[in-house]
Amino acid sequence: MATCLVTGGAGFIGSNLVRALLDRGYAVRVLDDLSTGHRANLDGVASRIDFLEGSICDAGLVAAAMDGVTCCFHQAAVPSVPRSISDPVTTNRVNIEGSIHVFLAARNEGVRRVVYASSSSVYGNAETSPVHENLPTQPISPYGVSKAATEHYARVFSTLFGMDIVGLRYFNVFGPRQDPGSQYAAVIPIFINRMLRGERPPVHGNGRQSRDFSYIDNVVEANIRACEAKGAIAGVYNAACGAETSILGIVALLNDIFGTKLEPLFEAARKGDISRSCADITGALQAFGYKPQVTVGEGLKRTVDWYRKRGPSS
Repeated sequence: MATCLVTGGAGFIGSNLVRALLDRGYAVRVLDDLSTGHRANLDGVASRIDFLEGSICDAGLVAAAMDGVTCCFHQAAVPSVPRSISDPVTTNRVNIEGSIHVFLAARNEGVRRVVYASSSSVYGNAETSPVHENLPTQPISPYGVSKAATEHYARVFSTLFGMDIVGLRYFNVFGPRQDPGSQYAAVIPIFINRMLRGERPPVHGNGRQSRDFSYIDNVVEANIRACEAKGAIAGVYNAACGAETSILGIVALLNDIFGTKLEPLFEAARKGDISRSCADITGALQAFGYKPQVTVGEGLKRTVDWYRKRGPSS
């Protein structure tokens, strides 16, 4: 049985990925310092995994976690554009230096492939839409810079050491286990949590900015397909749906699901936010057969169902 390491495996994306890997028969090891992840995200599967608590900034611990691993899914990071603006030093240390520890440990252990989380934030306010992987990176936040730098390290390590390191540029992932309580929470869990309480969803700016919202199952599938692909596929690939929805469009869809008519509560635009984001996903299709299976509308219904069962956060 092949063993997979999931860094950040107690987080939103990581914990969903852990479950999918277990369902497919993999042995799973998780490394997470629980700074943004939660043990509760692994409820029901904790007894089936090897859990190591600690940071990817601890090179020795990363090396120990990589022992005997066939494929590493590197999801650990300090997320959030706003947080990176308020604390760029921590974002830099964890996202860049921590990733170097992961790549070096994978090289030393002879891991077959590393699949790591990059971000659409590397594109910045690209003039082209949909964005494709050959566009120059021009991030406008420290978070975006950290992801772009990680991509450069991955490319250099792949070239220097013959590694197969694959980056997936995520586009606004949403779904179950996404934390709405953090001050840096993503927009969809915030909207759902507010609307569950009958409150108006807060919209930064005019709400016309668009995003390629990607349901978690699509992103998990992209990770596993990238892991299982035959032949070398080192490089970066967009992992999204290839369609854009405005923030106001998300509010409208959620109102339909809830059967409400809650008006947005408009707030000031946030620094570092881009105006438009949509992915060309041809590269991932050609490299490892990725096709999104869940639409934004269906993903929102599934997500609302999960939060309804869980109940709103305070």
